[in-house]
Order: sequence, then C-alpha cells, then structure tokens
Amino acid sequence: EYNNTIRDLVGVDFKPAEDFPADDVGHGFDNIGDVLTISPAHMERYLAAAETIAQQAILVGDPPKPPTRTVIARFTEPSVPNPDKVGNFRAITQTKTPIHTLYNLTQEGEFKARVRGYAVQAGKDPVKIALTINGKELKTFDVVSKGPKDVQAFEVVVPLKKGPNRLAAVLLNEGNGDDGKTERSFMLQMLQLEGPLDTRPISHQKIMAHKPGLDKSDAAREILSRFASKAYRRPATKDEVERLVKFVDQAQKNGEKWEAGIQLAIQAVLCSPKFLFRVELDHRPDSKEAHPLEEYQLASRLSYYLWSTMPDDELFALAEKKQLHANLDAQVKRMLADPKAFALVENFAGQWLQLRLLKTHSPDAKHFPDFDEQLRKSMIRETELFFEAIMREDRSVVELIDSNFTFLNERLARHYGIADTNGNRLYQRPITKPGTPFQQKFGKGANEFKRVTFADNERGGILTHASILTLTSNPTRTNPVKRGKWVLEQILGTPPPPPPPNVPELEEKDELKGTLRERFEQHRKNPSCANCHAKLDPMGFAFENYDGIGKFRSKENGAPIDASGILPGGQKFNGPKELKTILVGKKDDFVRALTERMLTYAIGRGLEYYDKPAVDRIMTALAKNNYRFSVLATEITKSDPFRMRRGKEQKE
Repeated sequence: EYNNTIRDLVGVDFKPAEDFPADDVGHGFDNIGDVLTISPAHMERYLAAAETIAQQAILVGDPPKPPTRTVIARFTEPSVPNPDKVGNFRAITQTKTPIHTLYNLTQEGEFKARVRGYAVQAGKDPVKIALTINGKELKTFDVVSKGPKDVQAFEVVVPLKKGPNRLAAVLLNEGNGDDGKTERSFMLQMLQLEGPLDTRPISHQKIMAHKPGLDKSDAAREILSRFASKAYRRPATKDEVERLVKFVDQAQKNGEKWEAGIQLAIQAVLCSPKFLFRVELDHRPDSKEAHPLEEYQLASRLSYYLWSTMPDDELFALAEKKQLHANLDAQVKRMLADPKAFALVENFAGQWLQLRLLKTHSPDAKHFPDFDEQLRKSMIRETELFFEAIMREDRSVVELIDSNFTFLNERLARHYGIADTNGNRLYQRPITKPGTPFQQKFGKGANEFKRVTFADNERGGILTHASILTLTSNPTRTNPVKRGKWVLEQILGTPPPPPPPNVPELEEKDELKGTLRERFEQHRKNPSCANCHAKLDPMGFAFENYDGIGKFRSKENGAPIDASGILPGGQKFNGPKELKTILVGKKDDFVRALTERMLTYAIGRGLEYYDKPAVDRIMTALAKNNYRFSVLATEITKSDPFRMRRGKEQKE
C-alpha cells in the first residue's frame, strides 16, 4: 500500500517500502488494524523513505541540458543499399518521398525537431521544405542557400507522446530550375530531436506546478495545499498548510534554495500520522445511531480495498461533491476494470489462497529435481492470472472451484503434461524437456502464458493448481492432512479443531510401509488421531494423483494410487474431479467463506456476530446474480460494515 500510494502521489515508482519491517497478520491478512503497530525501527524507515522520496521527486539546482538524438543522412529511411558510400548529404528531390527516421521516446513532453542541410535552388525561387511528425505537418521553411558550405538548421518545438514518433523532412516544390536542367532539391545532412526540453523529473513538474506570477510564499502555499490534500486523502486545513509553509520559510532563512524548502515540507507530510495512518475521524461524533462514513473516508476505503492505493482524481471529485455513496456501483465497475485492480489479486487472493507461502517453500531437490525458480514463478503466475480472469470477465466465483480453463506457459504445460491450448493430455508419455507440441505451436511465445481450455476439467479450478498442491505438501512428499485442512479452511470456511496435545506426527520410519494412504491407515489406528483425520484425510487423499509439486502420477512406490474417499456426511467420491463436483454442490458454504474473507480484507478487521446480517444480504444478492464477482465486490462496498460507523450509544 505504501509503495502504490507513493507511486500515485509523487510519481516515483521505486518501491521505498522494500526494507520496511513486515506487518503482523490477523484473520489471515496483513491489513488488520488491531494487529498493526509501528515500532521505532519502522519509524526510522519511514523517515529515511520520506527523505529519499523528496530528493528523488524534486530537483534542487539547475536541470541538466536536454539530450539530442541525431540521425545522419546516410542512416535515414528509406534505407540505401550502401550507406557508407552516400557521403555527408542525401538529396530530397521528390515530394512523395520524404526522408524520415523513427524515435522511440520514453517520456512525453516538449521536444525540438530539427533538420540540417542546404538547398539546391536551381533558380531564384527558394526551396520549400516541411518538417512532419507521424505524417502531420509541423512547419514549412523557405531555404535559400549558397551551396554545401551554407548548411542551415530549421527547427520547431512540438509536444510529443511516449512511444514511437517518426520525424520526416519533405520537399514541397520539386521540379527543375529556370534553366530547365538543374533539379531542385534539399541536401539533407541530419535529422535531430532534442528533448524533452524540460529535463526536470516528471514528479518535479507534477508537484511544483503552480499559477504563474505568484511570489515564492504563495506558490509554496498552493503547492503544499494540493500535495497535503492528496497525501492526507482529504482537504488539508488552512492551519495544516501554514505549518508546512513554515518549513519552506525556515529553509530559505538558512540560505537554502526554495526547492529545498519544498523538499523539507514534503518530508514532513510523508512522516505525518495523517499520511501514514488511514485516519477516519467521525464527522458526526454526537450521533446516537449508526451513520455513513464521510465521503473522503469512503473514497479511501474503496481505493485501498480494490487498488491498495490512494483514491484517484475521480474518487476525490465525487467525494468533494458528496456523491460517492450514490455512485458506488459505477465506481466499483470502473475500478475493477482499471489495471490497478491487479492489487486485489496480489494482496487479497495472494493472502486468502496463501500463495505468498510458495515464495519460501523449498521442495527437496532429491525427490523433486524438476522444481526450479522458473517453475515456482510460473505456478504463482497461473493462479494470479486465473483469479484475475474471474475478476475481469465478471465470472461466477464458483468457477474458482471448478472451471474449464487456466493459463499456462510452456514450462508449466510441460510440468502438467498438457500438449496444447485445448488441454489435451500427454500423461501417457512423460515430458522432460522443451519441444512439446505446446512449444512448437507457439514458438518464441511459449514462455508467455496462454489461455488453455480443458475438455475434462480435471485441472480446472484452483484446487488442482500446482501452486496450491505444492504449498500444501511437505518438502519430500505430499501431505493429505495439509491439503484437507486447506480445503476446509480456505474453501469451506470450516477449520478443523486443533489436534489434541501430545499426538505424534506420522512417522517416516521403515515400519510404516506401502503407499502414503496405507501408512496413514496405520497412523490412524491411534484413537486420538482417528477423529480429526476422518475429517481431513478424505479431502486430502482426493489429490494424491498429484505429487508434492503438483505433477500428475498414477502410481506411488509401484502401487496404484487410491484417490477415493467418503466425507463425514457419507458422500463418496473418487479423485479431485468428483470432489470438486461435491464442493460445487456446497457452493453456498464456499461463497459464504469467500464473502467473509473478502469483507474482512475490505474493512481491515475480523468479523463479529453482528456482521452476520450484512454477510447474509451479500449472499442473497450473489445468489440472485449467478454469483458474479462484480456483485460480490460491489455488495461489500454497499454493506453496513464497509460504509457505516457506530453511533454514540451503540455498544461494542
């Protein structure tokens, strides 16, 4: 959240929070207010980050000279067969053949487009040329020249966007001169693009913008009022702004430049509790009844829920007009479509599905030699892309359990034994090296993720993603208990009771022989183990066809794998496909668990008994709308826990 907020507030995207102490986790998430603290070490990092951010965002002193990109005549386009034989000049003789070159710009701004050369007049009339950008004429020039020693420069200032921009010189009056023999031409020496002319950082231009003609004090007041209002995520008061202006005045009294004073004031803003904390002051503290959050506070809740960053200009504008409560549906739809909504995938899904644990999980290299860092990243990326597809395409959240598609690159397809984007399997002949039909079909793009549709749905849904199967395994083998516990906790929201004290773990010694299921049967003969394992093991063993890193197998230690089971309610299944069918039949349990998790994440606190009516209303809305993701996200923002606060006479 800090990194994203600094990116949107200042325009510096260098992740200053990378060395911050880790936040504590409560209720499965790291944004729970009750468990968050700021230690002295944390405050030191905030101070250091504020200083670094201010220094990088604002330039003190003279800006560097604008860079100039020069393309000499023989390397312009259309290309010539032997550029080294062209010499120093290239003739432009036809109006339909402009000489041009391409510049790929990394930032927008004002640039100076320039052409250098001389004219062959062929008479008294000047040679007319034009400079164009991307085919659009910028300016025309009359060129009168005395020959090769009279090289001149012609230039024009033009605003340009990032990306490819093509600069061209065009002859406007081709033909022969007065003698009827000499061909009129412009002898091009080079094309140049200078800029951006303002070499101050983009962040400097953004922060330091102010009305022209103001004195330093009033300019500082305008700059700091705008910056503090965005940083505090509400309009800054006059007193708050005046306190910040004092930093600028003091810096100037000490002989420092005005920009250094602005730097100091910005550091003060970034270290203020009004920035570091999401402060929600009650604008109706004497109200006896529950009442809506103030509009700016709602904007912050909304933006940190869906984007993990501060509100944008549109949310601020609606809050200023007091129209945000009335436009929640439209805003949630807009925000989910924005690229910044990927933060919901990383921060909500990453914690709900426990994907972050996979980053430190280390399968044993002796047992799983195929596992490497590329495979780890591919596993995480598959699950992120799958969740994002459910979100972006507004699909039913039930498809998280069972669906007919996923996203694979060549590395993961090879790991799964999948041949192509139709999901055809190659289980019968293991794939151990590149060159699969998947790679052959997509060639150089094989490392990119492609949408893969399954015919049998066996790999569909997050339960059979390699990421989930790996993080719920031991380093040396699968762990049905972990897998069963994960399904109960994360999918059904019914965590098993903790194990009784002094219960031994499954022994790895030789006296427990056979498949893992057979060894567990021996372990479960202990009466103190049997009760819990009756709930955990069946769901865990459903995934035994997938090894400790999610690779399909049909045998273990030479014996066929038994992936069947009976749930405590008496429902029988064989393998993950049938188990997923049963879980889809329990979709209300899953959707309620997901709703409770997402509501917890959205409001930053654990749910209490008095939140149940809000969850029930969200569930009702989901059932009426085919459990679509947008309905879940929107109904959470419209719920009482999200948009309301307690009245004075309401008890905790």
